[in-house]
Amino acid sequence: MLSPLNLSREKNLIAAGFKQIAGIDEAGRGCWAGPVVAACLNFDEKKALDDVEMNAAVADSKLLSPLKREKIFAWLIDKFDYGVGVVDNEFIDQYGIIKATRLAMKLAVDKLAGQPDYLLIDAVDLKADIALEQEAIIKGDRLVWSIAAASIIAKVWRDQIMVGYHREFSCYCFNQHKGYGTNLHRQMIATHGICPIHRRSYQPIAELLTG
Repeated sequence: MLSPLNLSREKNLIAAGFKQIAGIDEAGRGCWAGPVVAACLNFDEKKALDDVEMNAAVADSKLLSPLKREKIFAWLIDKFDYGVGVVDNEFIDQYGIIKATRLAMKLAVDKLAGQPDYLLIDAVDLKADIALEQEAIIKGDRLVWSIAAASIIAKVWRDQIMVGYHREFSCYCFNQHKGYGTNLHRQMIATHGICPIHRRSYQPIAELLTG
C-alpha cells in the first residue's frame, strides 16, 4: 500500500510543467534550547515508488515513533537529494524565530545538489527570501508527501544535534526532551539554571534571567 499522502500535489505540479519539486519543513521552532533545523527534499517519483514499504511509512514526523522516524530518515537521506539548514539559539535570540526559520529553510534549499523550480513549504511563506515558485501549505506535513519527508529529516537531524549537546551538558537531559518545554526540562532548568544553548528570549528562560 502506498502512503495516504498519495503524491498528488507533486504529480500535479509536474503535469503543469515544473521539472523539480521540493518539500520543506522545520523542527524545533517551539523549543527552549538548541537550534531550529530545516530540511528540503527534492522529490523524485521513481525513487518514492521504488520502496512501497518506505513510501507508505512517510508521514508527519510528529506522528511517528523515534525508531520508525530513524528508519525512514535513513532511507530518505540515502535515496534522495536533500539539504539541511541549522540556525543556532543565539541567532534566534537576536533576530527572532520567524527570521531564524526562514534562514534555516533558505540554507536547506541552497544545500541541494539540484536546483528546484517549485517549493512546497509547511506553512512558511518564503517569497521574500527565495525567488522560486512556491506554495505555503498549512499543515503541509500532514498533507504533502515531500513536506512530510522533509519533516522527518529535519526532526531526526535536530534530535541528533540535541543528543550531541547532551554529552556536553548532560545534567539537562537533552537526549530525552530534545530542548522542548517538558516538565523534565523545566525541572532541570530549576535545578541547574540555564546553559549556553538555551534561548534567552523564550519563556521561562527570560523569566529566570529577569528574576
